[in-house]
Amino acid sequence: MLLVWLYGVITVGAVSRSVYQISTEFDRAPLPYTLTGAAALVYCFITYSLVRGGERARRAALLCCAAELAGVLVVGTWTLLRPEAFPDATVWSQFGMGYLFIPVILPVTGMLWLRVRR
Repeated sequence: MLLVWLYGVITVGAVSRSVYQISTEFDRAPLPYTLTGAAALVYCFITYSLVRGGERARRAALLCCAAELAGVLVVGTWTLLRPEAFPDATVWSQFGMGYLFIPVILPVTGMLWLRVRR
């Protein structure tokens, strides 16, 4: 239940941030805002899959958690190596530092929980 709650909270944060940024400032930093929107969609799908339950939803959530972790690692590394490409932060910038590193911890926790709860 805690995992679903945490994904729900990060979903609300990512969706609200991306909707605001894309609708008001998209021309300023399209790459970071698009990546935040993509993260929000991933979080929405994982939250839905965790709530829905079932083997098929569990496998889909596991796949999305792996994709989320890959995204966090790629974007986190990219923001450290090429900060000029990111005039504004994304949810996954610097491995989720702006979100207390929850974006890098959550998919690992989610994958472990999904594997144990098979």
